[in-house]
Amino acid sequence: MAILPITVYGDKILRKKTKPVDAVNDAIVANVKDMFDTMRNASGIGLAANQVGINKSIFIIDLRPVEGYEETKPMVFINPRIVDESEESVILEEGCLSLPNLRADVERSEIILLEYLDIDENEVKLEADDWLARVILHEYDHLIGKMIPDRVDEDIKEELSEELKNISSRNIEIDYLITDKEE
Repeated sequence: MAILPITVYGDKILRKKTKPVDAVNDAIVANVKDMFDTMRNASGIGLAANQVGINKSIFIIDLRPVEGYEETKPMVFINPRIVDESEESVILEEGCLSLPNLRADVERSEIILLEYLDIDENEVKLEADDWLARVILHEYDHLIGKMIPDRVDEDIKEELSEELKNISSRNIEIDYLITDKEE
């Protein structure tokens, strides 16, 4: 197991659509274990593979630190696909390990239906709501090259612009490992 550096706003990999996983092999299983170690080290509840420099369509979630989800098992989502989203939406504040110290209100669907492979390559259909739906949608966004600034209106994005510049230039104080600035 290893703790990997987390990519941050400005890193090109965060803006690319990830590649599908062809097969769950030992390397993928090792990547997933490293992702869990990295996420927990940074006190996160979700992490996409491209957030640790891996261009694969994988994300993980562990909601146990969230009140009401203490008994929820950690989850691995491979090649996820959002099948349906409710018209009802909720606006809540979100943060992101790739946007250290930045918080913003984001509107997301209240209920979603998705299909994915689990770590044993079982096909899974899942209807999710509340925090699970929100975290899934947040992590799924990473896989398609989107981040919180893409989900807020222009006025809020303008308010965040100085913080985004500081994150991109690594002019931030953070207690977990992040990537070096790309040249």
